[in-house]
Amino acid sequence: WRSTQLSGGASATVLGPSGVGPSGVRWSVCIRLRPIMAKIRLFIDHPLAEGQGVELNPDQAHYLSSVMRQGAGDEILVFNGRDGEWLARIERIAKRNGALAALRRTAPQLNPPDLWLVFAPIKKARTDFIVEKAAEMGAARILPVQTDHTNSERIRQDRLQAHAVEAAEQCGGTFVPEVGDLVPLSRLLDGWDAGRRILWADEALAGPAQVLSGLPRGPWAILIGPEGGWSESERKRLAAMDCVTPVALGPRILRADTAAVASLALWQAALGDWR
Repeated sequence: WRSTQLSGGASATVLGPSGVGPSGVRWSVCIRLRPIMAKIRLFIDHPLAEGQGVELNPDQAHYLSSVMRQGAGDEILVFNGRDGEWLARIERIAKRNGALAALRRTAPQLNPPDLWLVFAPIKKARTDFIVEKAAEMGAARILPVQTDHTNSERIRQDRLQAHAVEAAEQCGGTFVPEVGDLVPLSRLLDGWDAGRRILWADEALAGPAQVLSGLPRGPWAILIGPEGGWSESERKRLAAMDCVTPVALGPRILRADTAAVASLALWQAALGDWR
């Protein structure tokens, strides 16, 4: 037998003659596929340029050295949300500190459309899910709001921001959306810029999902309500705003986390960067 290395970590092994055909010997070939290890991606809040040195914070150093078992000389991918994605080499690494050197840019900066996700927080794990999926699906800003029927009275903004960073690291993005602090919906609407249209996911409109392709492009926000639904006063205020477009998300009433994903998908497919 004879083994040959192929690209991508695969190997082909010739296992000897298995029969004789019209043109001579016929061989059996066994191809063994090995999974390709994904390159580690890390968000770095630091300018990136060729030859730029980057100091690692304790959490990043611990992750690379203790969790991912990386050492000096290993290469990872880094991004900062401004300068695209870069290949970087680990110059030194310890449990609590380390340093990288940026080598070359591997992907340009790709910013999402000017789309905000405004949502009422729900249970902890499902709020985490909403933030993660919003970051993956291309929201430029994520704003938790307190509505009349919101069950959660507080959030951990720093924890949700960390989830947005992790989602960007894992999905190959080069942009991390800002996650805002929890604010009352009424206060947010008081200062709302009428130039930013609102796509209001209204569970009262359950029916065929609407086509959004006829809506104007430009700055938008998707508004997702709480598990308890909208209050009458909130409904009246939203219905009276010229910049608000109510939308149905299908014949079934969706949970808040499902409605967020469905709304983002509809908007991105019709008006965003999925077109």
